Amino acid sequence: MNHLLDLTGLAEITSYEELREVVPAPLQHATDKTRKELHELDRQWLAQSPFCLIATSAADGSCDVSPKGDPAGFTKVLDDTTIVIPERAGNRRIDGFTNILSNPHVGLIYLLPGRGETLRINGRARIIREAPFFDDMIVKGNRPQLALLVEIEEIFHHCSKAFLRSQLWKPETWNPDAMPSRAKIAKALDRKDAELAELEVYYGPQYEAGIYKTKY
Repeated sequence: MNHLLDLTGLAEITSYEELREVVPAPLQHATDKTRKELHELDRQWLAQSPFCLIATSAADGSCDVSPKGDPAGFTKVLDDTTIVIPERAGNRRIDGFTNILSNPHVGLIYLLPGRGETLRINGRARIIREAPFFDDMIVKGNRPQLALLVEIEEIFHHCSKAFLRSQLWKPETWNPDAMPSRAKIAKALDRKDAELAELEVYYGPQYEAGIYKTKY
């Protein structure tokens, strides 16, 4: 059984002033780069991005970050301050959507494979169950049952330092086999009653083949 480390002696920061003693004020261009409307370059980024992360927080402060992915351009731009993200059938936990019901504030990070920069969008979200633009978000016959409409409050491009440090896009650093297969992890952690062979089949080729099932 693991035991917590002795945390006495830690120098904890508990105020903004203390934090600024360590991290100086940002340069002016970093402060001024935030915008409230989409630029044409933002639209181009969204048109090329196949993946984003959506951060949410409930009224009680509990948090969630959910990945969303589809073919590049899956995020639909309605106007200069409004975007829509289709929801596909998943594990039915709807943690992020549940948070949004009590706290509409969301933070999004859009990735472009191979690029270190990211596009960040903060705003207020609404859960939509039907709209004419759902017809524009059909993928492999799958018309979303839900979508997330985000009214943009802040948008900016973020630098590539984290990706450079992590070497995320360098294939020579990748080692996917360093961890057990998804089936083995599921068997150990959340599907203990299932047979491993059954899980290997479930998470095999048919798993990808079924990602665009039409309903939850």
